[in-house]
Amino acid sequence: MAGAQPQDKKMIKINTNENAFPPSSGVLKALADFDGRELRKYSSLENNDLRGVLADNLAVHQDQIIVGNGSDDILALAFLSFFNSTDPILFPDTTYGFYKVWADLFRIPFEEVPLSDEFEIVTTDYVNSVNGGIVIANPNAPTGIFKDLSEVEAIVAANQDVVVIIDEAYIAFGGESALPLLEQYDNIFITRTFSKDAALAGLRVGYGIGSPKLISVINAVKNSYNPYSVDLIAEALATAAVVDSAYYAQVNAEISVTRDWFSAELRALGFEVLPSKTNFVLTKPASISAREVFEFLQAKKIYVRYFGDKARLSDYLRISIGTQDEMSKVIQVIGDLFE
Repeated sequence: MAGAQPQDKKMIKINTNENAFPPSSGVLKALADFDGRELRKYSSLENNDLRGVLADNLAVHQDQIIVGNGSDDILALAFLSFFNSTDPILFPDTTYGFYKVWADLFRIPFEEVPLSDEFEIVTTDYVNSVNGGIVIANPNAPTGIFKDLSEVEAIVAANQDVVVIIDEAYIAFGGESALPLLEQYDNIFITRTFSKDAALAGLRVGYGIGSPKLISVINAVKNSYNPYSVDLIAEALATAAVVDSAYYAQVNAEISVTRDWFSAELRALGFEVLPSKTNFVLTKPASISAREVFEFLQAKKIYVRYFGDKARLSDYLRISIGTQDEMSKVIQVIGDLFE
């Protein structure tokens, strides 16, 4: 179940990994300048404005990019387009929950591969297995752990007869992108979103990057049922966000600094904190249950994510990283619980 969306304006909402900062001034200007009269027309089929600036920003060809209605849209399209084998696709047992949902929905056989006791993806589990495709979030969610690019390449290289999807929703907050692997491997498909690093979760725009061959296949599927998936306003604002990439690099670096500070403060309180390269941390409270901390914080109008009945995560909380002031307040309130 997705994180709650409370509407209290006085709360600290750090349960759904939204960006701590507002969109860039360029995005806000693009919104203010948008000519609403244009909405009588359909949006673009090709989204060339957005794909063009993305291609320049990522140093790839425009025909290597597809955009859609959030990375969920892109991932669902990828499942439909690339996973048609009778062999199971592989993804971790603790990862983004929609992978299993899409596999069930589209009747794709799958196998959930257990993470290690340290919540790490085990490379050999994906190198030595017969499969119909692989999906890995890197950094992983909800663990926040990044897998070294050399090990990602080992997985891609060992599975060149299937598509390997690398979900990079959080790559802007740490780690190394798999983009360089595109030059050597045609079986890799990278997905990204504007929701996290571009502070546009409410806009719903995402994109995928792969070989022209893979993009042509997924485009054919997209055009068969929802060709106008990115509306005119969304394309204008997302394009402005890419142009303002320097602003986002600055604020996302600030979020990463706050994340590392917050992790250290939690550890000082006795919490276990997994090493994170995202805009959230997965943490296990000391001498008290995760549920108790969750309920205590919620009573103080601080909303974090508690996974409840998920066996491996029932002792953990996922806490998104807000501003430095917000996270200082969170540490103060958690400290009160242990007094």
